[in-house]
Amino acid sequence: MEHGEKHITVVDEQGNEQLCEVLFTFESEDFGKSYVFYYPVGAEFDDEEETEIHVSAFVPGEGDQEGELQPIETEEEWDMIEEVWNTFCAEQEEDEE
Repeated sequence: MEHGEKHITVVDEQGNEQLCEVLFTFESEDFGKSYVFYYPVGAEFDDEEETEIHVSAFVPGEGDQEGELQPIETEEEWDMIEEVWNTFCAEQEEDEE
């Protein structure tokens, strides 16, 4: 995975690259990890359409090395991520009012 401010390149199991837009990132002290929410470039993130949002743990690279996305491994992590997502969505709704 290449790390940029607004975009990341995700490589799937078959070696296919896909440019994705970073929705937001956050760090969890409880799990000692950084996480990134992202979606494919070209898909618009809004309330009108269903956009598939991905989330992964993110390990930044050292120096010139690329960072690495890692799968979410535990139910406790998923519960925490769901809480963060719900808070994000609630804040978006407040901003729209």
